[in-house]
Amino acid sequence: MYGSPAMRAALKYGASREHGRPPARDMVWIPGGTFLMGSNLHYPEEAPAHTVSVDGFWMDRYLVTNAQFRKFVKATGHVTLAEQPADPAQYPDALTELLVPSSIVFVPPPGPISKGDPYRWWQYIAGANWRHPEGPGSSIKQRDHHPVVHVAHADAAAYAAWSGKQLPGEAEWERAAWGGSEGAEFAWGEELHPGGRPVANTFQGDFPHHNSLLDGYAGTSPVGVFPANDYGLFDTIGNVWEWTDSWYASHASNAGSTDARAASIDPTSQHGAMPRKVVKGGSYLCAPSYCRRYRPAARMAQGIDTSTSHMGFRCIVRL
Repeated sequence: MYGSPAMRAALKYGASREHGRPPARDMVWIPGGTFLMGSNLHYPEEAPAHTVSVDGFWMDRYLVTNAQFRKFVKATGHVTLAEQPADPAQYPDALTELLVPSSIVFVPPPGPISKGDPYRWWQYIAGANWRHPEGPGSSIKQRDHHPVVHVAHADAAAYAAWSGKQLPGEAEWERAAWGGSEGAEFAWGEELHPGGRPVANTFQGDFPHHNSLLDGYAGTSPVGVFPANDYGLFDTIGNVWEWTDSWYASHASNAGSTDARAASIDPTSQHGAMPRKVVKGGSYLCAPSYCRRYRPAARMAQGIDTSTSHMGFRCIVRL
């Protein structure tokens, strides 16, 4: 844990006394309040840091796992976006072979390369989906407790609705990830590896070709193996990026748009005409030499048609 046992006990006692029992198993209370969202010290999309207030809510202690998602699919017959062929009308310039059911998989190159072209380590692989995270021939056998990946925004939203929950907004997610503290470099303090020990599943070594495995994992890790924050949440930093339900907008210019969905579209981005949602938290591929987004304030725009091998989600319940 990042903080003191007394603080955690007080939060748990206060939640049960004031708000009753959690609405579902393994949910923790995130108290409402005002906090400083964003950062002026890192990537430009995080600026400006600004004051935001949120109401309290319940949040999943863990990322949604393969076992939980399998139960949802079995109950509903849900077919994820990655398991469906793409609509040619939405991608008129796409090669036919890219319209088959597929998803985006991280494939490390054999040796050092320039970090300027991410397509050299990201590949569309036909047959890659939540059941086959690395593509045909791979499986989630013995990964029941790993976070489900290769889920697009609609898949995450469908699971949330089935479970009687919602996806968090960006401000709610960031409030929760700080664990009641804010202003430090990381959710747990000023050092990426306090005392030389990793406290989140990120990339160590020379990205993208060599992971030194200081934290013990080359890909996803089982949920809950790294310390929780002071709200009792596991893996808010690292492991997999997490979908939020907020349309992507600049903190500075577009936050007040009356059509947030339309404002989220940037035709010059890799997502083209596709609306984009905010994802948070970084993943097992965030590395000091390439992507320092293993921080609560970090954010990224993700097209709602996109699924990858390093993106998952967790849910909330609002009062």
